[in-house]
Amino acid sequence: MKLKAAIYCRLSKEDVDKEDPNQESRSIINQTMMLLDYVESHGFELYDIYKDDDYSGLYDDRPGFERLIEDARERKFDVVIAKTQSRFTRNIEHLEKYLHHDFPLWGIRFISVVDNVDTELKGNKKARQINGLINEWYCEDLSESIRASYVIKQKMGQFLGSAAPYGYMKDPKDNHHLIPDPYAAEVVKRIFHLYLSGIGKAKIGVILTDEGVLIPTEYKQKVQKLHYSNAHIKEGQTTRWCFQTIDGILRNEVYIGNLVQNKCVKKSYKDKKKTAVPKDEWIRVEHAHEPIIDRETFIQVQEQLKQRTLPVDIKSLKENLFTGRLFCGDCGKKMISTVSKKNKDGQRYRFYLCSDYKSFGNRFCSSHMIKEEELKAIVLQDLKAQADLILSERRKGILRNYKCISGSQTKAFTLQNLKEELKKTENYREKSFENYVDGLISKGEYVKLKEKYDRKIRQLQKEIQSCRGERKEETWKCEFEDWLEKFTDDFQVEDLTRELVLNLIDSIYIYKDKVIEINYKFSLEEEPGKRQAG
Repeated sequence: MKLKAAIYCRLSKEDVDKEDPNQESRSIINQTMMLLDYVESHGFELYDIYKDDDYSGLYDDRPGFERLIEDARERKFDVVIAKTQSRFTRNIEHLEKYLHHDFPLWGIRFISVVDNVDTELKGNKKARQINGLINEWYCEDLSESIRASYVIKQKMGQFLGSAAPYGYMKDPKDNHHLIPDPYAAEVVKRIFHLYLSGIGKAKIGVILTDEGVLIPTEYKQKVQKLHYSNAHIKEGQTTRWCFQTIDGILRNEVYIGNLVQNKCVKKSYKDKKKTAVPKDEWIRVEHAHEPIIDRETFIQVQEQLKQRTLPVDIKSLKENLFTGRLFCGDCGKKMISTVSKKNKDGQRYRFYLCSDYKSFGNRFCSSHMIKEEELKAIVLQDLKAQADLILSERRKGILRNYKCISGSQTKAFTLQNLKEELKKTENYREKSFENYVDGLISKGEYVKLKEKYDRKIRQLQKEIQSCRGERKEETWKCEFEDWLEKFTDDFQVEDLTRELVLNLIDSIYIYKDKVIEINYKFSLEEEPGKRQAG
């Protein structure tokens, strides 16, 4: 019986001969043809072809590679064939993991045609390991060389970002030089002018949104025709200028002609993650390009930004109990905390508003306003009611029928689709940080994107575990029993604390009809508890 063979092809850089961005590079095509010929001439039966175009061999988060490994784990074929060992991986850790551990365990043979690697030959192992070291040394030297050249270019005032900051565009004559974008530069000037005239950042965002001015991300996509992985603007979707975007523009000294780079670096050439660089190590070059804002205006804005800070007595208010747990029941956006003006007794109080309403008024949603003390009393009362129910049910010995409502149920995806979605989301999260450093998005936009991707990653990880059957009923029961102990231990408390909220509650939704929905991490009820405010 013929052995089933899987072909793997990879190229780290796109060929210059590729005319269509969606077309396979010529090297990938040539690799495929060579390996198909090898399969036929050596009497193998082709199972499938796995390809990764424009992916580095240092990392294993390649779509084709991941699919290959998953199919190998399921023993769908007998042999993996690549042009060279370096096409399969340039990372010696992955070499040891797959070629010398996992593949033998799964009964998979690896062959690379050009450099004569064959895991079926025992005497071939040392040669494979030496090749692996050489490949890794090459990557390390190349990484150091590129890093050194980047620093030199940054010190020379060359812009190295993937896309120009909003208000600028790359000079067609010099890709490392910024020139003002006529339209976006005027928007930037207007933002500075409006702020100096006394209009707040949130209000400026409302003005620009109402006038139909494209937000930076949308402008880069639709006008400058730039595309990057963390942009998710759908056709017809309403986009809004947010407080954080305006704040980022007002604080960015790129608009006075300064170029500030080297804000973050990769920890290792083998790791895509970047780490922030101390501010005194940033590379700052003044007069690197034409300014959009004059220095006097910029300095005035910075002084005004310093003055518009919260009073000390507001900052000293107690910690927000419900951060990360409170949402608008009608639009689904976060409820944000704000503080009232002093009343006649000189006191302030905290209350919550729908974030869309806070930024844009009633254009997209209503206020859903609720005082923290009122919400606290309602939640505490419901916690006690839940505790009473649990104690009652526990005494009856009927706690076997419980359910978890802290996360959505497993979606009807295959394990492979879930893993691909997880890897894609992790890449989006990483790209969002790079885009923030490059000035493509503001700090606020980056924080929102990171929170969004972190939530999605956690959810996908849960779904993958569920799909693999790794989360058994006993695990849930153990977690439920731990949760029960927390509930019953805290049952007698008379005050609601942040720790209680985090331990026991998954989410709280505030509806405009004064209904409050409280979702506990575990519940005995078929539906989340709903209580009427006021």
